[in-house]
Amino acid sequence: MPGILAQSVLFVSIFNGISVIWERDLGIVHKFLASPTPRAALVLGKGIAGGVRALTQAAVVLLLAAVLGAKLQWSVLSLAGVLLLTVLGALLFSTFSLIIACLVKTRERFMGVGQVLTMPLFFASSAIYPASIMPHWLQVLVHFNPLTYQIDGLRAFLLADSAVSPLGIATDLLVMGATLVALVTICARTYPNIVR
Repeated sequence: MPGILAQSVLFVSIFNGISVIWERDLGIVHKFLASPTPRAALVLGKGIAGGVRALTQAAVVLLLAAVLGAKLQWSVLSLAGVLLLTVLGALLFSTFSLIIACLVKTRERFMGVGQVLTMPLFFASSAIYPASIMPHWLQVLVHFNPLTYQIDGLRAFLLADSAVSPLGIATDLLVMGATLVALVTICARTYPNIVR
């Protein structure tokens, strides 16, 4: 269930960047870029919007898990952790999506690149099975994939077995936070390219 939740967040977030292409075509991005607002704030605003949209999907997945009788931790702390990791993951992948949109600049190319990236990101993570049983070369890739850290944290918050988070929640949050900062920095620099 944590893997499905992370998958739904990934899939809804990775296509968030198409909105900036539509906004460019409507002339809205030109107005944003003419304002004194820092580029990083524009990027974070788009990412947070993607995070809020992902919460709806997360609520549906959690509701289905409850209806199907999944044995999850339903404490306030667990749900707060799930909320944090869902928003952080959506923010991260939405920002990644914006970088792609700023580089490819057309809806058709963006949809093609988005489709190409979602499956490798999903399968090169611990969403379906633990990294410990993967081939060594895939284990290396898994540790460079931020989705792995989101799933690890979601397992720690949702599942009753404390051994489900081999990486540790602090490591999960640190890696996801550092990746987000790096992506926001890159996206803030590439954001003006969307209008060129």
